Amino acid sequence: MPPMLPDFSNSVKLKYVKLGYQYLVNHIITLTLVPIMLGVSIEILRLGPQEILNLWNSLHFNLVQILCSAFLIIFVATVYFMSKPRTIYLVDYACFKPPVTCRVPFATFMGHSRLILKNNPKSVEFQMRILERSGLGEETCLPPAIHYIPPKPTMEAARGEAELVIFSAMDSLFKKTGLKPKDIDILIVNCSLFSPTPSLSAMVINKYKLRSNIKSFNLSGMGCSAGLISIDLARDLLQVHPNSNAVVVSTEIITPNYYQGNERAMLLPNCLFRMGGAAILLSNRRSERRRAKYRLVHVVRTHKGADDKAYRCVFEEEDKEGKVGISLSKDLMAIAGEALKLNITTMGPLVLPASEQLLFLLTLIGRKIFNPKWKPYIPDFKQAFEHFCIHAGGRAVIDELQKNLQLSTEHVEASRMTLHRFGNTSSSSLWYELNYIESKGRMKKGDRVWQIAFGSGFKCNSAVWKCNKTIKTPIDGPWTDCIDRYPVHIPEIVKL
Repeated sequence: MPPMLPDFSNSVKLKYVKLGYQYLVNHIITLTLVPIMLGVSIEILRLGPQEILNLWNSLHFNLVQILCSAFLIIFVATVYFMSKPRTIYLVDYACFKPPVTCRVPFATFMGHSRLILKNNPKSVEFQMRILERSGLGEETCLPPAIHYIPPKPTMEAARGEAELVIFSAMDSLFKKTGLKPKDIDILIVNCSLFSPTPSLSAMVINKYKLRSNIKSFNLSGMGCSAGLISIDLARDLLQVHPNSNAVVVSTEIITPNYYQGNERAMLLPNCLFRMGGAAILLSNRRSERRRAKYRLVHVVRTHKGADDKAYRCVFEEEDKEGKVGISLSKDLMAIAGEALKLNITTMGPLVLPASEQLLFLLTLIGRKIFNPKWKPYIPDFKQAFEHFCIHAGGRAVIDELQKNLQLSTEHVEASRMTLHRFGNTSSSSLWYELNYIESKGRMKKGDRVWQIAFGSGFKCNSAVWKCNKTIKTPIDGPWTDCIDRYPVHIPEIVKL
């Protein structure tokens, strides 16, 4: 039978109804106050000059009342400004660009795998299937020690990789910002799987001869979301230390963590993780307001570590042969979905417009009172953000978030292209994605950016930034020599 009603879901008229609803709810205060103020103004204009003068003369002013009122206003204003959190600015950042000599095309990766795992062809075939569907391109990089057959994951090689990545990013940051090492008040370095003694933060202090009273921190074991944890820590420190600069370094050192066993759950990271790192300059100095790129608005952290499955879904352990690797659970995507759900439940009220919050509330009430089978309303986060930086942990992660948050292809373009060009660079991937958006010339003044990262534990962390100024296309950076080629088409399967 022909349908009795038109397809409202595709109706153009319905689109305008929704836009009208959003405008009405989001501007309800303005739309209410303007008619009232207009009515008061008209009534005042109807009065003659003599009536207005009589009204003014009828008011009795007491000097004591005026002084008390003025004192009260000054006191309230002082308390407000004293208790107001300091504004945290992201002055600039720099991403490490691996040298061409470190590139690992698919043929090279598979050739090495066949030689290293020559006694286990099934493991080689498994890695090939993963690589074919990974979303990675031919230009991702691995550190020099992994290029040997067999790999040489020595402490010296790991330190060499750390120095190459971190010092290159720091040098680029100093060049871009004009920052001098002695001007750094807070230093935070996060690297999940490589934690030597002395620490990586001590290595940076030694290299650049930083001040003896610097507040330094080294975060390890916190997974791919550690970059936003570092941002949160820097924010808290900048709230209590006025007129200060904080440098955050996010990286993951691959050399000592390349798995050479046969466990499939542990071979997966070999196919996805690649070299990368970023250095970020944050400041609470008012003098940095003009040149700062972004202002930090919110950081929301969610930790599912109390749940046993979540705690063990990304787990470093030994296999049956005693070889250490990172085991990824089959439940990883389901656990990540639960963590994201909790995170956006906290984030939503902070960022969503009133129209989306009202629809969510009404749907929630309807499910509780009338019908629990009602489909839950998924807020439209595109109303709150212009840009999305989703951790490039893998194709499945990006696909799942695009589906759940109902994002367009352009919204996830930065994440997909970062995964294709640089691979999973762990905690630094968010900064490659942000640089991609800037390199495309899409970042305008007032734009809002949502960074979302997942990490072992299990954690889901979010940061919201607001663009301070329209950002010009960078003349240097990781995308400079290839941005014109992107975006590229990434097939579902690349046959090797």
